Amino acid sequence: MPRQPDPGLEERILRAAHGLWKRGGEKSLTMRSVARAARTNTPAVYRRFKNREDLVRGLLLHIAARIRKDFEAGESIEEMAEAYVQSALRLPHEYELFYSHARALSPPRGSGSPRPIRESRPNFALVEGLLARRLGGTPEEQTGMALAIWAILHGTTMLLLSKAIPAGHEDDLRAACSSAVKVLIDGAGKFSRKK
Repeated sequence: MPRQPDPGLEERILRAAHGLWKRGGEKSLTMRSVARAARTNTPAVYRRFKNREDLVRGLLLHIAARIRKDFEAGESIEEMAEAYVQSALRLPHEYELFYSHARALSPPRGSGSPRPIRESRPNFALVEGLLARRLGGTPEEQTGMALAIWAILHGTTMLLLSKAIPAGHEDDLRAACSSAVKVLIDGAGKFSRKK
């Protein structure tokens, strides 16, 4: 009788890979160690992920999906922005993994103009859509605003995670980040209403 595929194996492999990365960093992510931690064999891992890069890509998409749940819990751009920082502070290893390897989500560079960010960053399209609903226009017309907000949030998050901000000023930085996002959105809203 042929063996039946294990429907939970891919999730178990991703959880095992995540645990190994969290404990031992990038060097601990070998296909053999992941197979052992997932209680399976190396060929089973290779059947689901063709190589280590594919496994890292799977981890990145898994992290992006978890972050998306945090984003979707908010009802406004400001709440989504707070969720971004909060999620990164709650899961610093995931944040580090994501931004250390985020290029793996980008399609290979070809000739011609670059592809839209939303194609390689699953949550970017969500932000563009929220901005379009709030400010008007299409999601594609909100790419610049979404990039500005992302830059503010990532900068704030990196200052907090690296502890580069002087001790005792963390709350001030977070308040400044929230204010900057609000000013950007309010300013864009006023500008689009004047058109």
